[in-house]
This record gives sequence, structure tokens and C-alpha cells, in this order.
Amino acid sequence: MAKTAIAYKEKMKEMSVLSLLCSCLYPETRKNLVGEFQVAGMEVKPINKRASGQAFEVILKPPSPVSDAAHCVTSPPKREVSLEDIQKKLEAAEDRRRSQEAQVLRALAEKRDHERDVVMKAMEENSNFSKMAEEKLTMKMEQIKENRQAYLASIMERLQEKERHAQVVRRNKELREELTA
Repeated sequence: MAKTAIAYKEKMKEMSVLSLLCSCLYPETRKNLVGEFQVAGMEVKPINKRASGQAFEVILKPPSPVSDAAHCVTSPPKREVSLEDIQKKLEAAEDRRRSQEAQVLRALAEKRDHERDVVMKAMEENSNFSKMAEEKLTMKMEQIKENRQAYLASIMERLQEKERHAQVVRRNKELREELTA
């Protein structure tokens, strides 16, 4: 069975697939096709034309003894594995494992440093924000205090002015009473 498959593969390599397809697709070449023909150890017979297209029957001839020798594949000779080779391979594997572990640890350390930097930056921004908010609040409170003092001063000024005016009015009234009495 294996020999038949090998022979089939060999024959298919030898046969021009393009010429077979061309004979199916182009009518000029189909007219030239007369009966059976042989291609390098393969017999091709046309079957009655079908509605779906052209059909062929491919008959393989038995493989020749020369082709068996050509396809006999032998595995490469195994070299002997020594204890030193095994130890070298184990050491190399151990080195790769250590290297990979070191790389993972380095990546984790970088990630941890990045996280620490992010947290520090967030804390710094938070403290800056709270300082700015506190300064704004202090300035606002001072402004409110100054505005209140100015308002109270203006009210006191008006009150004193009214009091002076009331004294002038009283003195004028007394003078009028003295003159009329």
C-alpha cells in the first residue's frame, strides 16, 4: 500500500497538471485528444462527457524497481549521547530558567517602581491641590474680613454723620426756642 502511494506521488510529479487542465478548459486541445494516452507510467482514459464537464480515468502502472530504491528513506544515524552532553544540556536549561526568572523579577521590580512613582505623583498632586485650596480659602476669608470691616466702617461713618446732623438740628432748635422765647 505504501509503495503504491509513493508510486502515485512520483507519477503525479511527472505528469504535467497544466496540460491536463488545459485539455479540459480549451476546446481546441480537446479536439486533439483522441482516445487514450499514456504519460510516464500512467494511463489516462477519457470517460463519456458529463453535464458538469470532462471526466478522466487515471490508471497507475505498478512501480518500477528503480523507483523503490530512489524513495527508500533511511533515518540519519543516531549519535551517542554522553553523560557530559546531558549535563551540558541540563546546565543550559537551568541557565535559561534562571535567566527567565531574573527577567520576570526585573519586570516585577520595574512594575513596582512604576506603581510607587504613580502613587507618589498622585500624593504630590493631592498635597499641591490641598495647599492651593487652603491658600485660596485663606485669601477668600481675608477678603471677606476686609470687606466686612469696610462695610462696618462705612456704617459707623454714616451713623456718626447722622449723629452730627442730629446735634446740629438740636442746636438749631434750641437757638430758635431761645429766640422765640
